[in-house]
Amino acid sequence: MKAATPSNLVAMAYSSSLTDAEWQILESLLPQLLPQKKRTRPCEWTKREIIDGILYQLKNGCNWADLPKDLPPYSTVYWHYKQWRDSGVFEQLMGTLHEQVREQVEKTPQWTSLIIIDSQAVKNTCTASVTSKGFCFYKATNGIKRHLAVDTLGFPFFTHCTSANVSDDAGLIARLTLNIASCQAKPVALPKTTILLDHGYHIDALTEALEQVYPQIMTKISFERSTKPSKQAKAAQGKAGFVPAVARWVIERSNAWMERCKSLVKNFERTLAHATTKINLCFIRLMLKRLAAAS
Repeated sequence: MKAATPSNLVAMAYSSSLTDAEWQILESLLPQLLPQKKRTRPCEWTKREIIDGILYQLKNGCNWADLPKDLPPYSTVYWHYKQWRDSGVFEQLMGTLHEQVREQVEKTPQWTSLIIIDSQAVKNTCTASVTSKGFCFYKATNGIKRHLAVDTLGFPFFTHCTSANVSDDAGLIARLTLNIASCQAKPVALPKTTILLDHGYHIDALTEALEQVYPQIMTKISFERSTKPSKQAKAAQGKAGFVPAVARWVIERSNAWMERCKSLVKNFERTLAHATTKINLCFIRLMLKRLAAAS
């Protein structure tokens, strides 16, 4: 039986597929982000079809080889995904879309007055490498930790993955160290950025460690612990059990957004860098939806 080709396949839209409005936004950004390709035979599949294949795998969590046959061959989809992942395309794209989303709601694209930080421990699968495995005592989870730093919209400025045994403090220090150029570039005239933490972080230890990386960092940022409703306060409001803390619910919602993608319910990636890429791709998809909805 002759293999199907792009010319004799009927296009089928999945719930993960890009809409025309979303593709229009993405199409304008790709030329300046994609790495220069050597002169070879033109690909039989369009960039939109390849991205639809990547997003299908992200949402449905299937093996690459199990992509539906009306999408490009899995070898083609994965080859492009790997090239773009290794060249940092997804990380740059997430940053660009984040600026556009913030401009859409009339916020400054780069600098913000509030960043909310948290970590989420998720279990590893058998495909994870030994170096990415760790046991989180507090969450009783053998796997990795996803560290997010989001704005009030719930979209991340920074993402970072560590093994689960790494403390929240160490994960935050590593994340800010990797992105220290952003702190250095922030004008001193702007108000300090408040970094909202939960009670699992230790502000004194964070300040001491970060000042060794960038001595002026505390002139640009300040740490603040989120309020934790007491039993008396809950009772006065007629509430019991879990009550969302002010502003903290934003990052909890961001963690919940990731779990809508079956490939992010657990860690299926071999390395921590690859796991970070999947997180970036998840938020790229969400921000595309938001931008397209308002266009």
